[in-house]
Amino acid sequence: MLIEAESMQLGEFLAILEREEGLLVQGDTDALVNVANEKNERYRQLQRLHDERSLLLARMGHGVSDAAIRKICANLPRVLARWDEVISRARQARDRNALNGQLILERMAGNQAALTVLLSAANHPQLYDADGLAKPTGGGRILGSA
Repeated sequence: MLIEAESMQLGEFLAILEREEGLLVQGDTDALVNVANEKNERYRQLQRLHDERSLLLARMGHGVSDAAIRKICANLPRVLARWDEVISRARQARDRNALNGQLILERMAGNQAALTVLLSAANHPQLYDADGLAKPTGGGRILGSA
C-alpha cells in the first residue's frame, strides 16, 4: 500500500533529519556529507511514492488532495489512520528541515565571521620576521618630521 510505504519512508526521513541536526550542533561536517547523501536519496524515494500516489488518484478521477484521499478511504479506518500519520510526519519533516536550515545558516555566519577575522589579520604586517625577531610596525611618525 502506497500510504503505508510513504509513512514508513517519512519515519526514516525524520530519523535522518534528527541525525543531521545532531551533527550540525556538533559541527561534524565530515559526517554531514554522508547524511546529506542519505537524505537526498530518501527524498527521491519519497518523491517517487508521491508521484505514484498522484498517478493513482488521477487514474481514479481524483485530484491530489487530502480531501480526495479521505473520500476514497472513508470506509478504511486503518488506511485513514496511516494517512493521518503521513500528514503528521510530513509536517514534522518540514519543521525539522527548516530548523536544520537555520542551524546551517548560523554555522555559515560563524564561519564567515571567523574568515573575516583571519583575512583581516592576514592583511596586517607581520610582527616577527622569519628568524622570530620583532619587526617594527611603522606605526610612529617618520624621523625628522614635525
